[in-house]
Amino acid sequence: MSVLSVAGLKKSFGDIVALDGVDLAVDKGEFFALLGPSASGKTTTLRTICGIERPDQGQVMYEGQDVTHAEVRGRDIAMVFQTFALYPHLSIFDNLAYPLRQNGVSRDEVNRRVGETAEMLRLTHTLDRKPGTASGGEQQRIAIGRALVRRPGLLLLDEPLTNLDAKLRNDTRAEFKRLHRELGMTIVFATPDELEALSMGQRIGLLTDGKIVQTGTPDELYTKPKNAYVASMVGSPRVNLINATRRGADAAPSVETPFMSAEKGPWADALKAFPMGSDLYFGFRPNDIQPIGDGQTPGGPSFTARVHLTEPLGDIVILDLEAGGAELKMVLPEEQAVRYSVGDDVPVFVRVENTHVFARDTGTAIR
Repeated sequence: MSVLSVAGLKKSFGDIVALDGVDLAVDKGEFFALLGPSASGKTTTLRTICGIERPDQGQVMYEGQDVTHAEVRGRDIAMVFQTFALYPHLSIFDNLAYPLRQNGVSRDEVNRRVGETAEMLRLTHTLDRKPGTASGGEQQRIAIGRALVRRPGLLLLDEPLTNLDAKLRNDTRAEFKRLHRELGMTIVFATPDELEALSMGQRIGLLTDGKIVQTGTPDELYTKPKNAYVASMVGSPRVNLINATRRGADAAPSVETPFMSAEKGPWADALKAFPMGSDLYFGFRPNDIQPIGDGQTPGGPSFTARVHLTEPLGDIVILDLEAGGAELKMVLPEEQAVRYSVGDDVPVFVRVENTHVFARDTGTAIR
């Protein structure tokens, strides 16, 4: 059941359109990731949900109530901002206690809730210190704790890991998942980082230009992108997207690229509706392109590509390839990749069953 429902949200700041009809629904207890690049509308969406911003059009429903124009204080929603926004002159204890004291909570209850929250976030040993003496990870947990201490029904997180280094980001991602599991809280997490969204979100809403273009599980967005934009945003390394053309007989269409031709993919039946010569994008993931071993029968459309760069990443290696003027990426285990050097010509094939075709004029998936 949806605890949060947003319909047709529109918001402009002068001539700048921040939201252009945002629709989303979040289930109770769900960890929902809002993924999108800078200026796509993530922060404005969260600020509108919690009441900091008022929409020009649209509706925000929370727990069955229309809160579109309700005051922030009455929404039972907490938000953690990208900047920690801690009070430097107050102790960490007082930073955590501040929202409770503002709401007139008794001293004993303040002490109890702050103690519970500090223990949950592993901050008990820091409570007498000032925020300026805390590490970046601790400051992030303090900001989260100040939101959690209220025990809100909905927690909004606006790019909370952006200011942390790589190790702290990894550690804090795990902390968020642990807290979500232990508290069962409904969380909406805004991020420009696809890995954060894929690893943390039970569902993801992909936002661009003030609109959500697709909502689904991480697997749905990865394997069944609705358009070329979704395919390019989800997955690392990025999907290989190649200019292509519709060829073949009307009843047996094929996709022709500068270096290969493919047919009988999952898009074949839908492609019959497109006229000969239609401009397309042909997409396949870097792990769906594989070298052809000696004496091996290709497991799909094949071609020869030249290695022009290798990117070792420990147990895997990304090989940057060139074929027919197109740049491609292939991912191999390290023990397999060591066979290839820059300048080598490598026979490869593509697993056609995992490929995607998009109409080039609209970017829409053909399937």
